[in-house]
Amino acid sequence: MPLAGKGMLLTSMDIDPSDEVEFNRWYDREHLEERVAIDGFLEARRYVAHEGSPKYLCLYSVGTFDVLDSPAYRAKLADPTDWSKKTMARFKNMIRAVARITISRGQGRGAALGILRLRPAAGSEDKLRTALLEKLDPAMSDGIISMHLLESDPALSKPITDNPSVTAPGAGDWFVLIDGTHVKAISALIGTQFTGPAAIEAGTKMSTGIYNLMWDLNRNEIPLSVSQNMKA
Repeated sequence: MPLAGKGMLLTSMDIDPSDEVEFNRWYDREHLEERVAIDGFLEARRYVAHEGSPKYLCLYSVGTFDVLDSPAYRAKLADPTDWSKKTMARFKNMIRAVARITISRGQGRGAALGILRLRPAAGSEDKLRTALLEKLDPAMSDGIISMHLLESDPALSKPITDNPSVTAPGAGDWFVLIDGTHVKAISALIGTQFTGPAAIEAGTKMSTGIYNLMWDLNRNEIPLSVSQNMKA
């Protein structure tokens, strides 16, 4: 099926090797479930880089884009747990995109994920979207399950910080997601559809990466008691 919901939060970061055990424990034992339990969140997926940077990537699907600016979500941002404060302070090369899902084609999730970060040329957003609609067709390539476009909201995608002077030049970037059965299929597609003469003229390709799925969590899998506590 196409991506669940109409909005997505994308976060990606590096972490020092000495902190990785604790970082992964926090994500796996607290953070992912805490986020998915928020009203309007539907699912989350964690990835680790096969090729690309930052090393870790997480995708959170929400029912509507407004969920990512809702009182319930903002309350969680404003009141992190002690474990979250400690762990988040160790993030490096953080990317945070609050995005609308504007194209979603294909069915299901793959074991591997390709991601392209694109910067639309000023005034060429419609041209870029049209070009991507043609390219994001999973039926054209073996091993490709589904393909999606995320368009970041520049205001909401700014870093979470108490310093108002902090800026994010790439806060309005777009992200292409490519779900595939294996990394070779994704690598081949990026090479043929998004590299060299096949690159998109209406935007600049800022980076590419290929990630392996670590695990995913659906809201329906969370005990009702946890969801109720999130509302309290």
